[in-house]
Amino acid sequence: MGENRMDSYRILLEGGEGEIVEKKSRFIATVRKCETEAEAVAFIEEMKKKYWDARHNCSAFVIGSRGELTRCSDDGEPSGTAGRPMLEVLLGEGIRNIAVVVTRYFGGTLLGTGGLVRAYTQAVKEGLKDCTVGKMRYGCELEIGTDYNGIGKILYLLGQRGIEPQSSAYTDTVSLQVRIPAEEEASLCKEMIEATSGKVKIKKVNELYYIDKE
Repeated sequence: MGENRMDSYRILLEGGEGEIVEKKSRFIATVRKCETEAEAVAFIEEMKKKYWDARHNCSAFVIGSRGELTRCSDDGEPSGTAGRPMLEVLLGEGIRNIAVVVTRYFGGTLLGTGGLVRAYTQAVKEGLKDCTVGKMRYGCELEIGTDYNGIGKILYLLGQRGIEPQSSAYTDTVSLQVRIPAEEEASLCKEMIEATSGKVKIKKVNELYYIDKE
Protein backbone atom coordinates (compact mmCIF):
# COMPACT_ATOMS: atom_id res chain seq x y z
CA MET A 1 0.00 0.00 0.00
CA GLY A 2 1.30 3.46 -0.91
CA GLU A 3 1.27 6.31 1.55
CA ASN A 4 -1.98 8.18 1.69
CA ARG A 5 -0.91 11.75 1.01
CA MET A 6 -3.88 13.05 2.98
CA ASP A 7 -2.48 11.48 6.16
CA SER A 8 -1.26 13.78 8.87
CA TYR A 9 1.16 12.59 11.51
CA ARG A 10 2.61 13.93 14.76
CA ILE A 11 6.23 14.99 15.00
CA LEU A 12 8.45 16.18 17.81
CA LEU A 13 9.25 19.89 17.44
CA GLU A 14 11.23 20.24 20.65
CA GLY A 15 12.54 17.60 23.03
CA GLY A 16 12.44 17.67 26.81
CA GLU A 17 13.16 15.83 30.04
CA GLY A 18 11.18 14.25 32.85
CA GLU A 19 11.96 12.27 35.97
CA ILE A 20 10.23 9.91 38.38
CA VAL A 21 11.43 8.17 41.55
CA GLU A 22 10.22 4.65 42.30
CA LYS A 23 11.39 2.93 45.53
CA LYS A 24 14.49 5.16 45.56
CA SER A 25 15.39 4.29 41.93
CA ARG A 26 15.63 7.44 39.76
CA PHE A 27 14.32 7.22 36.21
CA ILE A 28 15.34 10.18 34.02
CA ALA A 29 13.75 10.39 30.56
CA THR A 30 15.44 12.48 27.86
CA VAL A 31 13.45 12.97 24.65
CA ARG A 32 15.10 14.25 21.47
CA LYS A 33 14.06 14.93 17.88
CA CYS A 34 15.93 12.54 15.55
CA GLU A 35 15.27 12.32 11.82
CA THR A 36 17.59 9.41 10.97
CA GLU A 37 18.72 6.19 12.62
CA ALA A 38 22.27 7.59 12.78
CA GLU A 39 21.02 10.64 14.73
CA ALA A 40 19.12 8.39 17.15
CA VAL A 41 22.13 6.11 17.70
CA ALA A 42 24.40 9.14 18.29
CA PHE A 43 21.89 10.57 20.79
CA ILE A 44 21.74 7.26 22.72
CA GLU A 45 25.57 7.17 22.88
CA GLU A 46 25.62 10.78 24.07
CA MET A 47 23.21 9.92 26.93
CA LYS A 48 25.29 6.86 27.88
CA LYS A 49 28.36 9.12 28.18
CA LYS A 50 26.44 11.79 30.11
CA TYR A 51 24.99 9.24 32.54
CA TRP A 52 28.02 6.90 32.49
CA ASP A 53 27.60 6.07 36.19
CA ALA A 54 23.95 4.94 35.86
CA ARG A 55 22.97 1.27 36.05
CA HIS A 56 20.94 1.35 32.81
CA ASN A 57 20.32 3.67 29.83
CA CYS A 58 17.35 2.09 28.04
CA SER A 59 16.19 3.48 24.72
CA ALA A 60 13.52 3.51 22.03
CA PHE A 61 12.99 5.46 18.82
CA VAL A 62 10.52 5.86 15.95
CA ILE A 63 11.80 7.28 12.64
CA GLY A 64 10.00 8.05 9.36
CA SER A 65 6.68 9.64 8.39
CA ARG A 66 4.94 6.25 8.67
CA GLY A 67 7.01 5.18 11.68
CA GLU A 68 8.68 2.60 9.45
CA LEU A 69 11.84 2.32 11.57
CA THR A 70 11.51 1.38 15.25
CA ARG A 71 14.15 0.11 17.68
CA CYS A 72 14.33 -0.42 21.40
CA SER A 73 16.89 -1.65 23.95
CA ASP A 74 16.53 -2.93 27.52
CA ASP A 75 20.24 -2.17 28.20
CA GLY A 76 20.62 -4.92 30.78
CA GLU A 77 17.15 -4.74 32.35
CA PRO A 78 15.14 -8.01 32.20
CA SER A 79 13.95 -8.62 28.64
CA GLY A 80 10.80 -6.70 27.69
CA THR A 81 10.63 -4.59 30.87
CA ALA A 82 12.10 -1.32 29.53
CA GLY A 83 12.72 -0.72 25.83
CA ARG A 84 9.50 -2.31 24.57
CA PRO A 85 7.17 -0.49 27.01
CA MET A 86 8.99 2.77 26.18
CA LEU A 87 8.48 2.15 22.46
CA GLU A 88 4.80 1.34 23.08
CA VAL A 89 4.31 4.81 24.61
CA LEU A 90 5.87 6.50 21.55
CA LEU A 91 3.78 4.40 19.15
CA GLY A 92 0.64 4.99 21.22
CA GLU A 93 1.20 8.76 20.99
CA GLY A 94 1.74 8.43 17.22
CA ILE A 95 4.80 10.71 17.28
CA ARG A 96 7.42 10.30 14.54
CA ASN A 97 11.13 11.21 14.40
CA ILE A 98 11.50 10.84 18.14
CA ALA A 99 14.01 9.08 20.37
CA VAL A 100 13.94 8.61 24.14
CA VAL A 101 16.53 7.39 26.62
CA VAL A 102 15.47 6.51 30.15
CA THR A 103 18.39 6.49 32.58
CA ARG A 104 18.01 4.47 35.76
CA TYR A 105 19.99 5.04 38.91
CA PHE A 106 19.33 1.93 41.01
CA GLY A 107 17.96 2.65 44.46
CA GLY A 108 18.70 -0.72 46.06
CA THR A 109 15.19 -2.22 45.84
CA LEU A 110 14.17 -4.57 43.02
CA LEU A 111 10.93 -3.44 41.40
CA GLY A 112 9.90 -6.72 39.78
CA THR A 113 8.85 -7.10 36.15
CA GLY A 114 5.52 -5.25 36.45
CA GLY A 115 7.12 -2.48 38.50
CA LEU A 116 9.82 -1.94 35.90
CA VAL A 117 7.33 -1.80 33.02
CA ARG A 118 5.25 0.77 34.92
CA ALA A 119 8.29 2.87 35.88
CA TYR A 120 9.79 3.02 32.37
CA THR A 121 6.36 3.74 30.86
CA GLN A 122 5.69 6.53 33.37
CA ALA A 123 9.15 8.06 32.89
CA VAL A 124 8.60 8.39 29.12
CA LYS A 125 5.19 10.02 29.75
CA GLU A 126 6.84 12.51 32.11
CA GLY A 127 9.47 13.31 29.47
CA LEU A 128 6.81 13.87 26.81
CA LYS A 129 4.99 16.39 29.05
CA ASP A 130 8.06 18.63 28.69
CA CYS A 131 8.12 18.36 24.86
CA THR A 132 6.53 20.39 22.07
CA VAL A 133 4.66 18.28 19.54
CA GLY A 134 3.33 19.41 16.17
CA LYS A 135 1.34 17.90 13.36
CA MET A 136 2.58 17.43 9.81
CA ARG A 137 -0.47 17.97 7.67
CA TYR A 138 -0.89 17.43 3.98
CA GLY A 139 -2.47 20.51 2.50
CA CYS A 140 -2.36 23.24 -0.06
CA GLU A 141 -1.23 26.83 -0.28
CA LEU A 142 -3.88 29.20 -1.62
CA GLU A 143 -3.56 32.75 -2.86
CA ILE A 144 -6.80 34.60 -2.13
CA GLY A 145 -7.61 37.98 -3.68
CA THR A 146 -10.64 40.08 -2.82
CA ASP A 147 -11.78 43.66 -2.20
CA TYR A 148 -12.09 45.52 1.08
CA ASN A 149 -15.73 44.49 1.47
CA GLY A 150 -14.87 40.82 1.17
CA ILE A 151 -11.80 40.63 3.39
CA GLY A 152 -13.67 40.73 6.72
CA LYS A 153 -15.90 37.84 5.65
CA ILE A 154 -12.92 35.78 4.47
CA LEU A 155 -10.90 36.40 7.65
CA TYR A 156 -13.98 35.38 9.65
CA LEU A 157 -14.29 32.09 7.71
CA LEU A 158 -10.56 31.38 8.16
CA GLY A 159 -10.76 32.22 11.88
CA GLN A 160 -13.62 29.75 12.34
CA ARG A 161 -11.30 27.00 11.09
CA GLY A 162 -8.33 28.20 13.12
CA ILE A 163 -6.38 29.21 10.00
CA GLU A 164 -4.06 32.22 10.13
CA PRO A 165 -2.82 33.80 6.87
CA GLN A 166 0.86 33.21 6.11
CA SER A 167 1.08 36.69 4.62
CA SER A 168 -1.20 39.50 3.51
CA ALA A 169 -0.88 42.52 1.23
CA TYR A 170 -3.27 45.49 1.26
CA THR A 171 -3.12 47.60 -1.92
CA ASP A 172 -6.15 48.68 -3.98
CA THR A 173 -7.29 45.08 -3.36
CA VAL A 174 -6.36 42.58 -0.65
CA SER A 175 -4.38 39.39 -1.18
CA LEU A 176 -3.70 36.65 1.35
CA GLN A 177 -1.65 33.48 1.35
CA VAL A 178 -2.97 30.65 3.48
CA ARG A 179 -2.14 27.00 4.13
CA ILE A 180 -5.10 24.73 4.66
CA PRO A 181 -5.56 20.99 5.16
CA ALA A 182 -6.24 19.28 1.82
CA GLU A 183 -9.57 17.89 3.01
CA GLU A 184 -10.88 21.41 3.74
CA GLU A 185 -10.03 22.94 0.36
CA ALA A 186 -13.32 22.30 -1.48
CA SER A 187 -15.64 23.38 1.34
CA LEU A 188 -13.61 26.50 2.23
CA CYS A 189 -13.43 27.69 -1.40
CA LYS A 190 -17.20 27.23 -1.72
CA GLU A 191 -17.83 29.19 1.51
CA MET A 192 -15.54 32.06 0.42
CA ILE A 193 -17.27 32.36 -2.97
CA GLU A 194 -20.71 32.39 -1.32
CA ALA A 195 -19.70 34.88 1.41
CA THR A 196 -18.28 37.39 -1.09
CA SER A 197 -20.96 36.83 -3.77
CA GLY A 198 -18.21 35.58 -6.08
CA LYS A 199 -15.92 38.59 -5.56
CA VAL A 200 -12.91 36.48 -4.72
CA LYS A 201 -10.05 35.01 -6.73
CA ILE A 202 -8.62 31.74 -5.42
CA LYS A 203 -5.45 30.28 -6.86
CA LYS A 204 -3.84 27.05 -5.67
CA VAL A 205 -0.12 27.78 -5.55
CA ASN A 206 1.24 24.56 -4.09
CA GLU A 207 0.55 21.22 -2.42
CA LEU A 208 2.77 20.42 0.54
CA TYR A 209 3.26 19.00 4.01
CA TYR A 210 3.32 21.74 6.61
CA ILE A 211 3.71 21.91 10.39
CA ASP A 212 0.65 22.72 12.45
CA LYS A 213 1.38 23.28 16.15
CA GLU A 214 -0.87 21.30 18.46
